[in-house]
This record gives sequence, C-alpha cells and structure tokens, in this order.
Amino acid sequence: MSDKQVNKSLITCPRRRGIFYTIDMYVLREFMVPFSLLILAFLIMFMVGDLFDDLGDFLEHKADFSTMVKYFLMKVPGNIRFILPISVLLACMYTMANFGRKMEVTAMRASGVSLFRCGGSIFVMGLLITGINFWFNEQLVPQFEFKAEFVRMSVTRGSANYKKRLFNMLTYRTPDKRRTWLFKYFVENGIQDGVTLKKYRKDGTLDWDIQAERAIFIPGEGWEFQDVTYTPYDDKGFLPLASKKHLLRRFNAKDLPEEPKDIMNAVKEPDELSTWVILELLERAKNMAPQCRAIYETLFYYRLAFPWACFLAVFLGVPLAAKNERGGIFLAIITAVVVIVVYQVTSHVFLALGKQDVLNPIFAGIAPTASFILVGWYYIMRQT
Repeated sequence: MSDKQVNKSLITCPRRRGIFYTIDMYVLREFMVPFSLLILAFLIMFMVGDLFDDLGDFLEHKADFSTMVKYFLMKVPGNIRFILPISVLLACMYTMANFGRKMEVTAMRASGVSLFRCGGSIFVMGLLITGINFWFNEQLVPQFEFKAEFVRMSVTRGSANYKKRLFNMLTYRTPDKRRTWLFKYFVENGIQDGVTLKKYRKDGTLDWDIQAERAIFIPGEGWEFQDVTYTPYDDKGFLPLASKKHLLRRFNAKDLPEEPKDIMNAVKEPDELSTWVILELLERAKNMAPQCRAIYETLFYYRLAFPWACFLAVFLGVPLAAKNERGGIFLAIITAVVVIVVYQVTSHVFLALGKQDVLNPIFAGIAPTASFILVGWYYIMRQT
C-alpha cells in the first residue's frame, strides 16, 4: 500500500473512540516488559556507581557489613526518582518504534484509532508512574537521603557520636537574617539548655541579645526563657548597655516565629527538605531574605514539576517514535537519549539560575517540564 493510499485511508476511515480492551492490554504488555527491564538495569547501574563513589570510604574506616548494606539501600529511593522518567521514555520509544517496525501503528491508525488513542494505556501508566514518583520525592527521598548522609558521616568522621556533635553548639540564623540562635546542645522538641539569642535591626546592627539557662517552646504560644540575662546595644550595635536579669521572659509566636522543627530542618540541606516543609517555611518566614527565598521557591516549583517528567516522557515518546517509525528501534533509542540529555541539562540550568535569583522561581522550576509537555502535545495533535 502506497503512502497516498495509507493517508487516504486515515482520512476516510471514521475515527474510533472508546475502550479497546485487546489493543490496550497488548500495548500495555509490550510496554511493561522493556520498562521493567530498564528499571532493573538502571537500578544496578546506579548502585554500581554508588559503590564506586562511597565503598572506598566505608572500607577505609572499617565499617561493618550491615552498615554498608543499610547505607546503599537508603540510596535506592533517591536513584529511583531519576530512573523512572528515563525508563518511561526509553520503554515508550522502544515499544512504539517496535510497533512501527511491524507496521502495527499504521494498521491501528488506518482502522480509525488515533495516535493518541494508540498509546492510551501507556498514557495511563505514565500518569500512574508520575504519582509514584511524586510520592517518592515527598515521602521517601528527603528522609532517606538525610539518613544515608548521616550514616556516611558517622562512619567517615570516625565517631559514632556524629549526631551529638552535629547538634552540639548548633547555630541557627533565621531566613530573614533578623535573629541568630546558639544552642549549647539542641534537643528537638525538648528543653534547651544554654541558649543565646541575638536580635538584629533592619539595618543589620545588633539590637539586643539574651543568654538563658533554659528555653522552652510552647506550641501555639511561643518561646519561654528562664534565668535570662538581657543586654541591649547602642544605636550602632557595637557597645553593650547595662544588662538586666530576668527569672522569666516570654516571646509570642509573632516575635519569634521559628519553631524547633525549623531549627532541625536548618541542619539539612534545602534539597533534603520535602515540598510541604519548604512551603510551610515560605509561608511562615514572610521576611525571608530575597536570595534565600529564591532558593526555596525555585526548589518548591521544581519539586512540583519534576515528577511530571514521567508523563512528559510519554507525551514525547509516542509522537517521536511514530514519526521515526521507519528509522527503526535504534534511531528511537538515540532520539530518546538526546531528549533525556536536553531535558536534564535544561532543567538543571534553569534550577541553578532560579536559585541565584536570575530567573523568576516559578518560571525556573516549571518552564522546562511544561515546555517539553507542550512540545509533545503539539506533535501528538499534529500526527493525530
């Protein structure tokens, strides 16, 4: 059948809609086989990479086998969030290119099934995998990344008391740069002993500081300081004025909005915080420094957009594979690799520019994923 005849059949054959159980199950089965194999292959590759990067440190410090197994297993969730989009795109491209090689896509379209409907089951699976990837990013990755780093540092620092040293003499600077806390030893959700708090004016000069034997956070009320020495400073913030002693001094949540969990999260890198922790931090710290806010806002929008890379992979994979169906599977895989590289590079460049406040955080976090989805949608509509 010539190209003109095929095109004529595509035009004259009435469009078929609805559920095609046989076709959908067949397409899904053909997709799941390479997808499962790719997940397994990439997991092994990433684990081998982690072994090359970190195994030497564990062996050098004579870590026991159970600690090493625990560490490398904790790295798996963080790897899976990157593996899923790559695997979806490659599996989608392979499946559709394989259909094209056997002229099955042409047959389905000639019978009135649109290109979008041909990959219907893959689109549904891509949406499901997007939800799984979002769950990984929110529930598993932040806590497992922190725990894995904690295990590694506990071993490489040569001390089982790394946690104790981590919270010993802990310093916390509020996001708005208006207060600095120093804890002799920080205890999450506990009574803090030996606390120093410095308060700064809007111009950055020191306004006052307090040194307290104990500090207690009362949920819904604020902070309570006991056995306090309060010291005000002059207008330039250099010279301390006469100190005052107080048995008890309280600050409400408006004056000191930070909570123990905020101080605990400050120990972590921003990338180790979940999306909802970042959102809560942005909402509560209204006077956050612009540079600091740019980092958290860019991360927040990036976290919302990145899981959709799995759905993006289907949007790009189906039309690109169908467009190159005559080029065979090899060309489809090469195209998929190029798309993956371009998307990853673009996303990381925009992420870096957003964190530096060069680009608007919303644009920097969402634009790469949204633009690639729109390109995929355009190609699908063009070939439908």
